[in-house]
Formats: sequence, C-alpha cells, structure tokens
Amino acid sequence: MARVLVVWAVSTLTMLALAGLMPDFRLQSEDGEAITTTAVTAAWGAGAFGLLGALVWPLVVRALLLVPALVLGLLVFFLNGSLLLVALRLIPDGGGEAAPDNAVVVAAVMSAVASATSTALAVRDDNAYRRRLSRLAGRRGFAGRDPGPPAGSPPGLLFVQLDGVGHRVLRDAVGQGLMPTVATWLRTTHRLTPWRTDWSSQTGASQLGILHGSNHDVPAFRWYEKDTGRLMVTNRPASAAEMERRAVARTADGGLLTVDGASRGNLFGGGAEQLALVLSGSARMGRGSRSRAGYFAYFRDPANSVRTAVSCTAEVFREIGQSVRARLAGERPRVGRGGLYPFIRAFATVVERDVVVSAVMGDLLAGRAAVYADLVAYDEVAHHSGPHSRDAARVLRRLDRSLALIAEAVEHAPRPYRLVLLSDHGQSPGETFESAYGLTLKDLVRAASGLPVPRRAQRTRSGAEARYALRSAVRLPSAEWQEEPAAGHDSEPVVLASGNLGLISFPDVPHRLTREEIDRRHPALLRTLADHPGIGFLLVRSERHGSVVLARDGQEVPVRELTDGGPLAVFGPGAAAAVRRTDGFAHVADIMVNSRYDPATGEVHAFEEQIGSHGGLGGEQSEAFLLSPLVLSPPVGEGGRLVGAEAVHRVLRRWLREGLGPQVPIAPAAAAARETSVHKIPAPGHETSAPGLSGPAPGDLSPAGGSGTADARADTPREPAGDRNTRA
Repeated sequence: MARVLVVWAVSTLTMLALAGLMPDFRLQSEDGEAITTTAVTAAWGAGAFGLLGALVWPLVVRALLLVPALVLGLLVFFLNGSLLLVALRLIPDGGGEAAPDNAVVVAAVMSAVASATSTALAVRDDNAYRRRLSRLAGRRGFAGRDPGPPAGSPPGLLFVQLDGVGHRVLRDAVGQGLMPTVATWLRTTHRLTPWRTDWSSQTGASQLGILHGSNHDVPAFRWYEKDTGRLMVTNRPASAAEMERRAVARTADGGLLTVDGASRGNLFGGGAEQLALVLSGSARMGRGSRSRAGYFAYFRDPANSVRTAVSCTAEVFREIGQSVRARLAGERPRVGRGGLYPFIRAFATVVERDVVVSAVMGDLLAGRAAVYADLVAYDEVAHHSGPHSRDAARVLRRLDRSLALIAEAVEHAPRPYRLVLLSDHGQSPGETFESAYGLTLKDLVRAASGLPVPRRAQRTRSGAEARYALRSAVRLPSAEWQEEPAAGHDSEPVVLASGNLGLISFPDVPHRLTREEIDRRHPALLRTLADHPGIGFLLVRSERHGSVVLARDGQEVPVRELTDGGPLAVFGPGAAAAVRRTDGFAHVADIMVNSRYDPATGEVHAFEEQIGSHGGLGGEQSEAFLLSPLVLSPPVGEGGRLVGAEAVHRVLRRWLREGLGPQVPIAPAAAAARETSVHKIPAPGHETSAPGLSGPAPGDLSPAGGSGTADARADTPREPAGDRNTRA
C-alpha cells in the first residue's frame, strides 16, 4: 500500500508538471482555481489513469493480439492516450482536459515515470521484484494459474544463444572489458569450450542440430530442391517448419525442450510447448500457434512500449550516424546500409532482444525445466558493420547487460538454474565477392555458361535472420527471391548464396548433374569457377571418380580420398569431413562453391551483401563457443574436440539428464498430433513411451568423455528413440 501511495503521488506531481508545460493540457477550468483544487484534480486523474491501466489495459492488448506486432507497439501510444482521456472525464466536475496529441505524450510520460518509480521502490523487495518480472512476462505470479515447480525441484537449464558470436570474438570482448558479466562467470563458475560447425555454418543448420539432434540434408542457408521444385530458405516460416518436421521424423524425438521447455526467439521450437517469436511456429495455424504470445506479454505493460519506442528511435539514429561516419571516413570494406536496414537493425537489437529477455525472465520465474533463447542483435549488426567493428562491440556490451538482467532473475526463480551460454557460429570478415571482382557469383556463372548477363547486377539479399523475423512480426508476405527459377527458364542455372557458400543447380535435370554432363552443356563453366581467384574450391559429382573437389591449377581430388591437406589445407582441421558429410545429402547442389579464404587476414568473400559473413568454410565463422557451468560434466574429454551441431545437442541432452533425470522423447504418434494442419508428420507407429523408462538419447555422449574423438558426431540414421523406449 505504501508503494501504491508513493507511485500515485509521483504520478500526480508528473501530471501537474505536464499541465504547466503543455498549453493544450489543463487540470482546471478556464476561470482558474486554487492550487489545492488543481492538485486534487491531478490526483483524481492520476488515480483514474493508473486504475484503468491496471484493469483495462491487459484486456485491450489481448484483444489486439492478432494485430501485427510492430503495429501493436505503435497502437500502444494511442490506446494509452485514449485511457488518459477517459481518466480525465472521470474527474468530478470535469476538471481535466487535453488535446488528443497531448494526451498521447502525457500518457507515455506518466507510464514511464510510474514504471520507473515502482521499479525503484521494489529494488530491495524480493517479492515485489518477482511480481514485477512476472508481470513483464505476462504471468499472474506464483499464486495464480501457474504455481511453479514444487519445493526441492532439481536444477533447471537455461540456454542462451548469442547469435553469430564466434569463439575469438567472445574471448576478445572479455579481454577488452566489453562483457564484464561473462568475464565474471569465466573467472568463477564457468568453462569455455570451442566447437566447430558443419560446412553450413549458419543458424538454420546449427540451431536445428542443437535443438532437434539432426541437421541432416541442410546443405546451406538456402537451397533448391529438384524433387519438390521448391526453394528452401531457412528464415522463411514455411521452410523452417518443414525443416523442423523433417528433423523430428528422422530422430523420432520432439527435441531438446520437449519436457517442460520454452523456446524464445529461435528459428525452431525444439519440441517446446511454450513458444515466443519462434519462426517455425509462426507458420502454424490454429490454436497451437502461440509464437506471438511474447509480444502480448511484453506490450501489456505500457511502460515497456514507451521504453522500446524510445530505444528503437535512438537505435535508428545511431545506425544512420554510424553509417554516415563510415562513409565519410572511407572505411573499407563497406556495404550499403540504407533503405529499411536501420529499422531492421532496431528490431533485432531492441524489440526482439527486449521481448526475448522478458519472456526468458517469465520462464525462470515460472520454473520451466529447460529454456532456450536466441539473441540475434550482434549477428545482424556484424553482417553490415563487420564482426570486429566498434558498432558490433557496442552491441556486445548491451548484450552483456541483458545477460546480467537474466542472471538477476535467476536469483529470484523458484528453482536453481544452470545457465549455459553458447553460439551457433561465428563470422568471418572480408570484402564481398562483387566488390572485390566487379560481378556477382550469378553473373560469373551466366557468363561462363554463355548466357546473357544483365547490365545492372541484381544483388543477393542478405540472409540475416532478423529480416524475416521482422516480416513475420509485421505479417508481410514473403517475397520470392530473385534466384528462384522463373517459368519458361528451367534450363538456366539457379544460383544461390549462403554467405561465402554458393550453390548452383540445374532445375531441368531431376538428378544431381555430373561433371561430365556439366562439361557437355557448358564446357567452360567448371574450369572458370575453379580457376577464379575469389573461389577456394568446388564440389561436384563425377561419373568416373564419384564426387570430386576441384580447385585452382587443375587440382582434382576424389572426395573419398579427401584429407585436410591439398586444396582444403587453408580451411583447417575437419574441413574434409565436413565436405564429405554434405556430399551425402540428398539435396546437395549440382555445384557447391566455397569462396577463397586468406588465413593471413582471416578474410573470405561473401556472395551476399555482407562484410561479416558465415555459411561456408573459412576462418572464424566455423568456430563457435560453449560456455558451461563447472558443475556440469565437461563437454568433451581431455584433448577431444566438439564437432558439429548434432554433437552439441548430445552434450546438452546429457546435461539435461544430469540435472532433471531421464528425458522422455516424444513418441511418433504424439509427434504427429503436435503438428499443425499445414505440416503433418506421418506417424510410423502408435507406440508411446512411459515416463521414467527412457534410456540414453540416441548417440549420446557419456559424461566420462566419450566425445573426445577427432569428430564427435553421428552421421548415420539412428534407431528411433520411441521404439527403443517401448521395448524397455
């Protein structure tokens, strides 16, 4: 009650101050009244506004949940202003009056001041702090519908993914004092382990493998499928949902988060029931689609909308200023940062960050057993400013503050938590292929194939995850990519880019075209590509030798004889195994092209408009990190290496068992029932797994260090977990 009275008093003073500063906002009649009467009028108005905000606001926002998220964020201001006008009308004797535009400003300021005051008063009150965080996440607290786990529950696991932050970038940021929270963990409670990504070093392949245990047949960020005639793009909701469906069908396991889990800000759900800003979930229809619930949970607090709007505006101007500064200074390399990019950056670094962090804090206070969240801010900025730029460093500093806020919420959770910090890939710097050589990969392919080249190059759009997350948030239709085959031109090659990895497919041939067939069609194509100074190597199938790797100076090595030497020497250990694994995918392109990599500078040439890129082999993009508590078993044995996203999944699955006991994977029948009307999973059987009968997850790593091999992955199909559990 004391806090309520203090907030009411501060709101009253704020309203009085605004009435004195704004000519079209009055708290007294035109005849004038005594200051005491005006103060009483302000108190009436502040009280009515606060009461309406507490009782009416959540209902209004929930009713508008179907409105696009960013539109909802803007509507918040107008709705808040409307509540203020209603509050002024409730004042006895009509003592308040405001113009509509002034009402919006007054309501925003009062919401921000009231929120700040309430938070400041609750700093030293644990119960109040817990209620505040619960309110941010749209929950009713522990006395409501979700009482949380019982006392003495085993520790939960929180996985926070820093998208695109490589192992070296994290170490440098800690050493430079940019991330004091992470530095403290490293000194006291955590260990840092690098892990090597697959050839496709991008979020789609990595996160699918981490969350679902399989990224089989994901050759790149985007690829063309001859058997279906569709273009798969990882950050499209329909493609993400299909990738998730295939992974679940392959493993017969719902995912890492199947048991009391929550997925926040990810491309995939991981089997979680609780979803917020999950791309694969946004493609679903019907009652099971809850991906947008995170927006409601966040925007139901008017103060959040004010804070986010101010931060977004500041971020837009910050990006414009940084872009102008880079241009005036003549910084190289550089890409265009105009158009909608400042708003995309603001969405990734402010809106998505705030909503995800809010949802995670709510999960912690609700006592969820396993939570996986992705923060994409660094990845988005590094694509356009460079992975080692000052712009990216400032984002890392702000992400560290978000981690500190999450860690503070952990202290108020009803169960202990073990916080694991990890990344899905790194980023490699470098000038774009087009900037370095004056033409795009698509132009080079067309010229070498004897096809006309457009006078004006059509640039490949950036594949950053935030772009389609923003499209999903505002519910814009997914525009078709220019590289998609057009009607009447099926004989022309489809050229796709995934960072510094290029994919060339010939859609008129149903099978994977061989080297000999390509040479008969376009005699100069393969040799032109292999000898180009901006290209490191090609992967293509041969009728005589099976699949082969082609490189400059006539180098040709059969994949079965491939080692980490020869044409792959500069790409580091594990490159040969990564290429060999991808070569076995059903949807590998006719020609796989990896750009040149300079080990002296660490630079690659992206086939997209990115000066910080990932998606192929070469440099820091392939070196991600895993920061884990010392109380958990080591990720790998002494001297071992952690290789591949599927191996990371097995480590995380092992840690879940260490804290929470056996994890029961989803049964095939249940997997089918969980799918939406858009994407159905054929159920291979109707067996169910009894809780407590689950054995080790397929291909799991033992705590004793069974992963300490040269390549800790499993590439072959595994026995369905559901069937093994049934026999048990």
